[in-house]
Formats: sequence, C-alpha cells, structure tokens
Amino acid sequence: MPTTREALLNAALAALRGLPWSAVRMVDVASAAGVSRQTLYNEFGSKEGLARALVRREADAYLRGVERALGTGPDAASRLVSVAEWTVGEAAERPLLRALLTGCWGDRLPAPRPAAVRSRVLAGTPAQRRADAGPPAPGELLAAVRERSRTALGSDGAGPGEEACELAVRLALSYVVAPDSRGPGALLRQALSATSRTAGDR
Repeated sequence: MPTTREALLNAALAALRGLPWSAVRMVDVASAAGVSRQTLYNEFGSKEGLARALVRREADAYLRGVERALGTGPDAASRLVSVAEWTVGEAAERPLLRALLTGCWGDRLPAPRPAAVRSRVLAGTPAQRRADAGPPAPGELLAAVRERSRTALGSDGAGPGEEACELAVRLALSYVVAPDSRGPGALLRQALSATSRTAGDR
C-alpha cells in the first residue's frame, strides 16, 4: 500500500495526464489521494513543493530503471543498448521524463525551480529536502546514467569504457529529441562495435 506521500504524488501525476499543471488544483489532488488538503500542504508545503517532489520522483524512477536495464543482456554492449532503448521508450510515454532529459518544459508541465527557502514543516523530511533542490539539469541526469553504466559494467578496464557509455547516453538522448521508429539499438551496436575495434587498434 502506498504511503500518503506516494498516494499524493500518484494523484498529482494522474491529474496531470488530463490537465495542464496550471489547472491542477491541490484540493482535487488531496481528494483523489483520500486525504485532507492540509495533509497535502503538510507534506509538500505548496503546489510548487508538490511539483518539485513529482519531478524528483520521476528522475529517481528513471535512474532505478537504468540500473535494472544495466542488469539485463549477456554482454556490456547489450546492456548499453538496453539502457538506450528503454530510455527512448520511457521518454515517449512519460512527458516529465522527456522534459528532464531534454530541458524542454512545455506549458502543460510543472517546471519547478529550487526552493528559495525551505519550509520549516518539511525540514525533517529527507525526500522533500532532496526535491527542494530542484530537478536535475539534463547534463546532471546524463552524468548519473554514465556513472551508473561505468559502475555496473566495470571500471577496471574490462568494461566498455567511458567513451562507450557516453556514446550510448548521447545516442539515446538524440532519439528522445528526434524519435525514429527503428529505435537506437542497431545504430548503437554498430557504433559500439566500431569503438571497440578502434580501441583494440591502439
């Protein structure tokens, strides 16, 4: 059973599917989650705080998904392809994730800024303190993916190397920005193969 916080975030995300963020009302989010509006304000402080938490949760969920994708496939190239294809597929279905990856926030989405002053009510809530820092910039999110890729695939020389991880992340992002029905898998495999041959020739 979801916590109150998760229930509120789920309700906010559900509301956002049908309305622009500017039309999402706190009272409706609280009602959909089955709690009082005061509970919602106690948890997030404001609508802006709710937006920050919603976007932060999306970023965290994406990075967990990357870690899962890095655990699939028989070799490093297959795992990087899994990350790239999963990223492109998820971004197509999740507007908040697409905005996080590209930095392009449409009028329908919340585009939260870091909190200027943290609420005293939220000072003891680690999840909200993280959210209050604001959403990660695209470069920060991609750096986190690169780091996870290097860690999961080996940083002792046996893994695919920093260049390959960077290539996979950048190619995936290009398909998020300019989708193609073929997806990034085949092209990424070719590029990784060429990168591997080049490294072997050095």
